[in-house]
Amino acid sequence: MSGPRPLSSILKVTPYVPGRDIDDGWKLASNENPIGCSPRATEAIKQATQRAAVYPDGSAYDLRRVLGKKHGIDENRIICGAGSDEIFQFIARAYLEAGDEIVQTEHGFLVYAIIAQQSGANTVKAPETNLKADVDAILSSVSENTKIVFLANPNNPTGSYLPWSEVARLHSSLPENVLLVIDEAYYDYVEYPDYKSGITLADSTSNVLVTRTFSKAFGLAALRLGWAYGSEDIIDALNRTRGPFNLTGPTLAAGIAAVEDDEFLSNSVQFNNSELKRLQEALTGIGLKVYPSAGNFILVDFAAHERASSADKFLRVNGISVRAMGAYGLPHCLRISIGLEEANDAVIKNLTEFSKTS
Repeated sequence: MSGPRPLSSILKVTPYVPGRDIDDGWKLASNENPIGCSPRATEAIKQATQRAAVYPDGSAYDLRRVLGKKHGIDENRIICGAGSDEIFQFIARAYLEAGDEIVQTEHGFLVYAIIAQQSGANTVKAPETNLKADVDAILSSVSENTKIVFLANPNNPTGSYLPWSEVARLHSSLPENVLLVIDEAYYDYVEYPDYKSGITLADSTSNVLVTRTFSKAFGLAALRLGWAYGSEDIIDALNRTRGPFNLTGPTLAAGIAAVEDDEFLSNSVQFNNSELKRLQEALTGIGLKVYPSAGNFILVDFAAHERASSADKFLRVNGISVRAMGAYGLPHCLRISIGLEEANDAVIKNLTEFSKTS
């Protein structure tokens, strides 16, 4: 006897596999914030648990208000979700159906393809140039079936970013009926003068949505909180796919406190960028190829799949969990999150030893 059969598109989905945890050592596999979150956010969570019997604000009004004030944007054109991931789910439900296509870069975030599969849509991967998004390749990949172009800027796992001039060129060359989703999960870490947020485009056009997360620089990954900004029509469509109480009260309270704690965010970014530079220089100094990164991680190229796998095992045995990149089409690479100083010291020490013997 056979039971209910799920949709054929669902059976084609390869579930997302998160970074491996480790019992005793350093987990550097998930781009988490090693210094934690704002103490004000922690206190807000404690206070919010006193109202556990009360439904949270379904519209996330107070959080949208502080986000709007912080970024100088219209709070009514903001939607909040359980991380960027849930917002990507909203997008798929609102804009994709069987036979549609999305375009993403060759080594872009895995979740884009997953949400497309769940809707029965196809994913077209535009080739990258030196592990960087290629605007011309993206535009060449757009067809009459394309509904969405996903651009992670900066990109995970490569760490690369597109300057503002290229983002603007991409948008201006896209058909008006194609939604450009700019994933800015790592926005807070970027300090390059030619980088600019896509919010400027989202503010003035009808086919751009910018997503952000609280999981990285704000250190609230466990609470699952993200937001997006776009035109009134886009936000209206997404809200029609959103559950009525998709965020918890403690999550909303923590988000508000985090947005208002400028000092913590500044310290978080400063620590990350200082340690990122130190780690990159140290690993380059021992002969490893490390790609430039605008995020809170580095991508290390070991030249061959076998060597990357051996390095992964060596680190694991010595108490360090990093992320293998086979699922991203980069089996010769490992992605290493920026950790505390002691964790980064351990990475340097162990990869130095590994390089001497491999």
